[in-house]
Amino acid sequence: MNGNLTIGSILLFMVSCVLSNNYIFSRYLGCCPFLGVSSKVETAVGMGAAVTFVMGLASLFTFLVYKYLLMPLNLTYLNTISFILVIASLVQFVEMFLKKFSPVLYKALGIYLPLITTNCAVLGVTILNITSGYATDAVYASNGLLWSVLNGVFSALGFLLAITLMAGVRERLESSKIPEYLKGFPISLITAGLMSVAFLGFVGLV
Repeated sequence: MNGNLTIGSILLFMVSCVLSNNYIFSRYLGCCPFLGVSSKVETAVGMGAAVTFVMGLASLFTFLVYKYLLMPLNLTYLNTISFILVIASLVQFVEMFLKKFSPVLYKALGIYLPLITTNCAVLGVTILNITSGYATDAVYASNGLLWSVLNGVFSALGFLLAITLMAGVRERLESSKIPEYLKGFPISLITAGLMSVAFLGFVGLV
């Protein structure tokens, strides 16, 4: 990919992040909340929206921390711990915001809201932003920050799509006749596997 920002390149990048390189089905990142918070569509959408917000802001702030703090001081080996601290701060902000303005969603997300801090999808996107060269490669010299944020937001939208689809299927399964030994976690794993195979059809599209 070149570093030029055009409508076409952004759309292709979005399709790649959401479908062909979906964090759940292609990179297997964020599987814990994907299985744990996907029992109801409403809760899944709320979780996906919270993750989208955190991943977008995390991509922004971790890029700035890496390029303008860690790199000049030759402390790039501290990127992981620095990114975790940034993500933890953002999650704390989201938690306080939801607790005040949307207590129902706050209660529905439960333990999984603070666990966004340790969601490997959130940490993964910040590290992949660096390894992809957005902060270091000359080709991204003028717009690396924008690419980094776009990668975070589009990858989060892929997470939102995956967890919402999973929740929709699981709600349908609740009213379906399923053998007793497949109820619960087993049928959820089977469903996730079939969805992953479906998403494999997008590989190579972009």
